[in-house]
Amino acid sequence: MSLFGRPSVKEQQQQVREDAIVEATHTLLARKGYDLMTVDEVAAEAGIAKASLYKHFDSKESLAAAAMIGLLDRALEFLGQLPAGMPPLDKLRAVLIWALDLRLRGGLPLLPSTSPTLQRNLLSNRKYVPRLLSLNEQMSELVRAAQAQGAVNPELPVEVLLFSIYARTCDPAVEYLKMTGRFSDREIADYLVRVAFDGITSRG
Repeated sequence: MSLFGRPSVKEQQQQVREDAIVEATHTLLARKGYDLMTVDEVAAEAGIAKASLYKHFDSKESLAAAAMIGLLDRALEFLGQLPAGMPPLDKLRAVLIWALDLRLRGGLPLLPSTSPTLQRNLLSNRKYVPRLLSLNEQMSELVRAAQAQGAVNPELPVEVLLFSIYARTCDPAVEYLKMTGRFSDREIADYLVRVAFDGITSRG
């Protein structure tokens, strides 16, 4: 840190490199998943030597944790920027659209539950768990508020509704629809959100 409390040029350069490493990890987690991702691939994706990567992160586990923590921070930031007067159901829709848009751009890692090893490591991470709990609580409150307004079925448990929304972010339909070339990314996200919240039956 410089004498004036601002990061030095060296510290700024280190932060830029660290951000590039985390972004590369995001990309590979989304493309391959945790179990198939290697540290060598992260270094290559970030355009740096493996030895340089280890100056910032000491293991594959710490790489994945940094990527997932960054993702939670972005999700919490997005939630916090939604208008206060926005209906809770619209906020839930907006969060899912945001997540699907991120996935379609190749920046959304698969859920940690797809890898038991990653899940165990994250649940012991002191930075990850508080963020996860905060996101779950805010999303749960939106579900409860939507139920109270009659916009969401009140007979369904909050946990079922919440994790059904989360599950849509790793729906394999995303890749299949993108492969057809018939739909834009925005159309794919909109269609999947409509199915998630409105179902597939005609409202007549």
